[in-house]
Amino acid sequence: MTRKQRKILFRIIISAVLLIGAAVIPFEEPFKLIAFLLPYAVISYDIIIKSIRNIFHGEIFDENFLMMIASVGAFFINEYPEAVLVIILYQVGELFQAVAVGKSRKSISELANLCPDTVSVIRNGEEIYLSPEEIFEGETIVIRPGERIPLDGKIIEGRSDIDTSALTGESFPRSYFEGDSVISGSLNLNGLLKVQVSSSYGESTISKIITLIEESSTKKATVENFITKFARYYTPCVVISALALAILPPLLFSADFSDWLTRALIFLVVSCPCALVISVPLSFFGGIGGASKNGILFKSSSYIEILSKSDILVFDKTGTLTEGTFEVSEIYSEKMDKSELLELTALAESYSNHPVALSIVASCENTLDKARVSSVNEIAGMGISAVIDGKNLLVGNSKFMEEHSVKTPAVELTAVHVAREREYLGYILLSDKVKEDAFASISAAKKFGIKKTVMLTGDSKEIAEKVGAELGIDEIRASLLPADKVYEFEKISESKVKKSYVAFVGDGINDAPVMTAADVSIAMKKSGSDIALEAADVVIINDRVSSVLKAIKISKKTMRIVHQNIIFALSSKGIVLILGALGFANMWIAIFADVGILILAVLNAMRTLKKEK
Repeated sequence: MTRKQRKILFRIIISAVLLIGAAVIPFEEPFKLIAFLLPYAVISYDIIIKSIRNIFHGEIFDENFLMMIASVGAFFINEYPEAVLVIILYQVGELFQAVAVGKSRKSISELANLCPDTVSVIRNGEEIYLSPEEIFEGETIVIRPGERIPLDGKIIEGRSDIDTSALTGESFPRSYFEGDSVISGSLNLNGLLKVQVSSSYGESTISKIITLIEESSTKKATVENFITKFARYYTPCVVISALALAILPPLLFSADFSDWLTRALIFLVVSCPCALVISVPLSFFGGIGGASKNGILFKSSSYIEILSKSDILVFDKTGTLTEGTFEVSEIYSEKMDKSELLELTALAESYSNHPVALSIVASCENTLDKARVSSVNEIAGMGISAVIDGKNLLVGNSKFMEEHSVKTPAVELTAVHVAREREYLGYILLSDKVKEDAFASISAAKKFGIKKTVMLTGDSKEIAEKVGAELGIDEIRASLLPADKVYEFEKISESKVKKSYVAFVGDGINDAPVMTAADVSIAMKKSGSDIALEAADVVIINDRVSSVLKAIKISKKTMRIVHQNIIFALSSKGIVLILGALGFANMWIAIFADVGILILAVLNAMRTLKKEK
């Protein structure tokens, strides 16, 4: 609890004690009025100040104004205890709301504490301590057992078990060895590590996560915008209705003015829109915080709303449904040794960041002499044209070879064909493993409201159908270039029913155009490119397909709670407003309808913070 919250709690306790004293001791007028004005002054001075200040700024119809008018009016009709109690309970509700928001913010701000203030770095042969912002790419940092990893990098010495749960939501630590990449914010459990930094602090994983979370809390969903506009028109309508309720019956029907003024004041207390104005944004804020605990980052609360309505789920294949880490399984060479063919191919692919290219380079045991390469031209989704040893080398898929008038044999698996001076040299077969949770996730998609799953891939039809059949994908569209993916995705979007959405899940540079076209796009952070992460609306940190369904589950749960709060608040207040206007509700019922509904709505909203299993 913050200092400000403790101060409010202290005022609530003091005013409650003074109220009990004023109610128990049999004071006579005017001392009775003074006795009740004392606790009222203690508990309400900030509300009165805010209300007057807002009036001068043109913001008349807010909850502070409603509470001030209702409580002052109660004093005029000699309802002293009710006048004080309505403000005490209103402050209790405000305190409860502040604690709830603080808890939501804490779940997000904890991420900011995942990066240590100082880093041990080796410079000029000495180990010195600097802030993460002062470390450069390529430098070597030392991470001891029990310390957080401050920056992204690659282990160059040591081994350890590393806990990534704060970032990815994964329950168990994993063992990391030399050559493995580590991400900032993870906890080094038991080994001394030397890590070569791969990116500056501003480009590190934890820095980007914090930025995404901070930005997401400022962007509102459609429901939030509706509630803000609703409150803007709702409050003045309520004040005008209360005035009409207090004045018109006595004027038109000679009714008792004191009775109708009491009804009008009850009407004002009940009508305060706190439960809506507070609980709806809090639900979204809690949803964003709860998702971050599960390694899922929503860039805006609007994407929670859209994802909850998505019923078509479109996947990229490589790196999304499959591991994206290819292994050379076979080399077929017609004109030279297999090792020589692999070396030529690796030289051409060494200038590409595509998973296939990286796998081929990693498989080559020979030291690559890049001086042999004089030019390289990569065509996305097709292949690479390079000049090596003064001769033109083509490396790519069968379609790429066909465009250069090179005939290739029919190969069903993932094959990289190689030709030199338009003479076919052979091909390299690669295999890619399906992610272990992909089948179970696709199978469970229907339970989360997904009516159709689609896979878009640049791979051959044979490979795509093999993976699609293994996973149970409804539709498969293969042999697609980046532009083809956008065209196919647009066709899928046109087939959706009204008021539903299409979500796309991908990871690579080739996926960025489709992500931009999607209603809501989801990127895999672990294997994803920076371009895809910038284009995506939701980011999955732990790279699991099951986390996509977890994101859908969180979004549906959040929206369910938002709608529950809206229906509960409006229906409850509507009933009590009618009862109050008809004279069947007293000030105590009005207080419950205001503060009680607020507390129940906030408690319901807090359920979004719970970590999903």
